[in-house]
Amino acid sequence: MRNSDAIHELERDLRGIFAQRLRSLVVYGAADAHDGPVATLAVVDTVSVADLRGCAERTAAWHGRGLATPLILEADEFGRSLDAFPFEFGAILADHELVSGISPFTGLSVDAGDLRRACEVQARSHLLHLREGFMETGGQNDRLADLLVHSASPLAALLKNLRRLPSAPLPAGVLARIAELAPNGTISSDEARRLFPDYLGAIDALGDALDSWSEA
Repeated sequence: MRNSDAIHELERDLRGIFAQRLRSLVVYGAADAHDGPVATLAVVDTVSVADLRGCAERTAAWHGRGLATPLILEADEFGRSLDAFPFEFGAILADHELVSGISPFTGLSVDAGDLRRACEVQARSHLLHLREGFMETGGQNDRLADLLVHSASPLAALLKNLRRLPSAPLPAGVLARIAELAPNGTISSDEARRLFPDYLGAIDALGDALDSWSEA
């Protein structure tokens, strides 16, 4: 466990605020966080404004110890919110370590239908942003190249989420080429002009494929 001393100090602080209402403390995302702040989730019976004030008084100290501001949820909130946050909460389910208490995730899993819906929202939103961004280039190829580069990280995130969907369509070709630009790639104006129509069409087709996707 990264930064274990700071995490146990966080647990003591939270215990001082929530007392017996603190059910569990979890570290998550450790495999992907590298040298960034450590992400934690505290599950409590109830949370009040007074509790939040107590946390607010300690947040600067937590940050100074290399911890992110903890995510604080009431006992039933995580399970009830899985359908609303299938990517974010699914990632916590997939990569976490229990620090104290009873695991809050027993019996929980992300529904494939919720993942499908969230992926479709991402794909449709990406398409709309590409159309808007293209109009804002004013037809200038150098600005189009910038648009493709800036779109690469959101596209890479979409493709990563797609891999979590059973039997999902996994695009290659132009989408793989653009995703390779994340996070600091470059592309020539000529290549951007050549790839953009196929890029737009591939994202449009991906949204349609997700709309008709079936787990079977």
